[in-house]
Amino acid sequence: MESQKGNSTEKDIEKTKGLSSYIQTAGYRRGLHLPDNVQEEYSLLGQGEYNRNYLFTHPVTGQKLVLRINFGSQMHLAHQIEYEYNALKLLEESGRTPRPFYVDGSLKDFTNGVMVMEYLPGHALDYHTELFRAAGCLADIHSVSLPKCTHLIVPENPVRAILEECEQMVCTYMESNLADADKKQKIRLLLDLAWKQADALAAASYQCCINTELNSTNFLMNGTEGPDYLIDWEKPICGEPAQDLGHFLAPTTTFWKTDVILDEKEMRAFVEKYIEEVNGRFPVNDLWERTNTYMTVTCLRGITWCAMAWVEYQQPGRELVNESTWRKLEAYLTDEFLGKMKRFIEK
Repeated sequence: MESQKGNSTEKDIEKTKGLSSYIQTAGYRRGLHLPDNVQEEYSLLGQGEYNRNYLFTHPVTGQKLVLRINFGSQMHLAHQIEYEYNALKLLEESGRTPRPFYVDGSLKDFTNGVMVMEYLPGHALDYHTELFRAAGCLADIHSVSLPKCTHLIVPENPVRAILEECEQMVCTYMESNLADADKKQKIRLLLDLAWKQADALAAASYQCCINTELNSTNFLMNGTEGPDYLIDWEKPICGEPAQDLGHFLAPTTTFWKTDVILDEKEMRAFVEKYIEEVNGRFPVNDLWERTNTYMTVTCLRGITWCAMAWVEYQQPGRELVNESTWRKLEAYLTDEFLGKMKRFIEK
């Protein structure tokens, strides 16, 4: 769902081995109420590190749909595509996420997990002009109440869980002969600083479904034309809103697809706008303080993920490679950026 490309071609479908055969299977066609013979055309919409998305129009209803192909799980889940599908079903009532229509993670007729969801309009979030619009979108999503038994992962200690994830990811970099020894030392220092804050937060008073990956390109903004949306629900968990806000505002997030790093005044103003948009639907006690703690560990999560991905991107045979991602991986591991993150964590 990252960007819309040109007209559909057979070449787009052939980019994913076995996909042209899969879309002809009876289960897929009946599941989406498609004609028995393939009439729709698929065009490559965009791809990230673990998923590839195609756009097509339903030949009967005329609705634009997204076919999402999964290539792996950042969460190490055996049923990644079903996990994402169920999160989207849970969030349908928010009106801020794509409605899912079909899922197949059986791997019976295809080697990858498959999901089909509605195509939503909009453009990527502009931090300069649309920052505060994102507050309303997040408040509506976070207000969706969870069932007593949820399929979502619930970390016992969210801050420690993030840092443990950081330690797992950074191992790839630390153990690689390709990695720079000086950068290894600097990343280790940042992690040690963050671990000192691991138990700073008391238990959360409210939990909901949080996205955990609030990059600007995961928002679809529509201004006066309609509602704004949040897409890409690859890593949702049951957690507190402050964790999402911390990820959204952290410099490692805002800098990912842009060159923006928000100052503290802008960050505080966003949290105040978010509280206004929540409008008493759930408790927001100590929200700025809790958000600030999550910003710190989010920075470490961003850096350690980049370190891991930097090594993975250089492995032969990798199927998904995103050029803009590669450029940012290099940028996040510069001495200048690592120095900025050290000052941010120490403040």
